[in-house]
Amino acid sequence: MKSTLKISALALAFAAFSFVGAKAQTTTPTTTSTTTTASGVRFSIGVDAGIPTGKLSDSYNFNIGGSVQADIPVANQLFVTVNAGYNSIQGKNNVIVDGATFSPTNIQLLPVKAGLKFFPVKNFYVQGEAGAAFALNKSDVGFNKTAAFVYAPQVGYQFQLGGKNYIDAGVRYEASTKFNSDVDDSKVNFFGLRVAYGF
Repeated sequence: MKSTLKISALALAFAAFSFVGAKAQTTTPTTTSTTTTASGVRFSIGVDAGIPTGKLSDSYNFNIGGSVQADIPVANQLFVTVNAGYNSIQGKNNVIVDGATFSPTNIQLLPVKAGLKFFPVKNFYVQGEAGAAFALNKSDVGFNKTAAFVYAPQVGYQFQLGGKNYIDAGVRYEASTKFNSDVDDSKVNFFGLRVAYGF
């Protein structure tokens, strides 16, 4: 319950901050393309999914979650991004470790990242973000740190829907530092997919 309240409060705060930013933005477009330039902050709300890599894949199947993102234009074809989301990494059933069978608890993370998004050609972009991932149930999964550094390089494509609306589909690799300073295998790394509605 506490985790749900934290997520809701952070999502509302992010939405309020983004709304104020959009109202304050007065940049004018330099071309007619809404993909590479914009007259204000663009927003997207997406579904995130991923497949764990490394040692994490021994005990976890996949992750599912969602995110909100603001793209702030700073130059032609270049945006600053701010992203906040939620990831639930789903544990496998009946994992055998040292002869013992157990089912790991799902890892619940709240990643908050910022970065750059660049369009080398129309609609196709490369993006890099970094920030912190906060563990919402650290004691349940054996973490001794509340947060870890996280980074996520990404490539994607924006499919125009008309006007300023679009579908943003991106593939990324997301990786963290250790959530338990005593356990080398406490990093959370995965290949992820984000499909979002942008406006």
